[in-house]
Amino acid sequence: MIRLHVPQPLSANAAVMPTLDQSRYLTQVMRLKIGDDLLVFNGADGEWRCVITEVQKKSLILRAEDQVRPQTTGPELELIVAVIKKSRVETIVEKAAELGASRVRLAITQRTNVDHVRLDRLDAIAIEAAEQTGRLDVPKIDDPEKLAAILDGWDASRRLMFCDETGGAPVASAITEPGPWAILIGPEGGFSPEERDRLRALPFTAAVSLGPRILRADTAAIAAMTLWQAAVGDWER
Repeated sequence: MIRLHVPQPLSANAAVMPTLDQSRYLTQVMRLKIGDDLLVFNGADGEWRCVITEVQKKSLILRAEDQVRPQTTGPELELIVAVIKKSRVETIVEKAAELGASRVRLAITQRTNVDHVRLDRLDAIAIEAAEQTGRLDVPKIDDPEKLAAILDGWDASRRLMFCDETGGAPVASAITEPGPWAILIGPEGGFSPEERDRLRALPFTAAVSLGPRILRADTAAIAAMTLWQAAVGDWER
């Protein structure tokens, strides 16, 4: 069944108005009509079965019928990734949403050479991935921020898995307990010596290795999230 993310509150008999693009997709691509139903979620009120009650020239009106699933939260995982080329950042955001990350933070490191991202585009990618994978929330995408500032404001109750291309412990031995975690992926070319020294000195970090090969940032992000999920994530639920 078609799944749709909407910003409106969801409750029994609530009226739901999809965006113009969503309405166009439902009527012109999927050929839905009055009386057809679909699944809708907003990240707060669970998943609801909705019925199309009105088809206007460029929009639709839905009515929430019944809750299919109550709201749940995913794994306590954030992804921090250095800003890289547009297509690779988009891939990382898509896969982060598919793999259950609750948040994607974009970092500006000393070796970052890309300074512009389209957050609206990344938000749309995250929403589409959430719709397709069946999750009940959408990961938050943060504005780019300097890595130093991210570390300055860090909540030490969240452990940080630091993927170091110069060497570290295997993920399975470094990640031994559930709870809030974040994964940090550096830029193409890696972290600067100063950044690496600071990361290794912090009490909440765990330096890990992703194997003997040098990985691109997008590959490293997918590999790291997969290994984390296998070690302490929600794949066994």
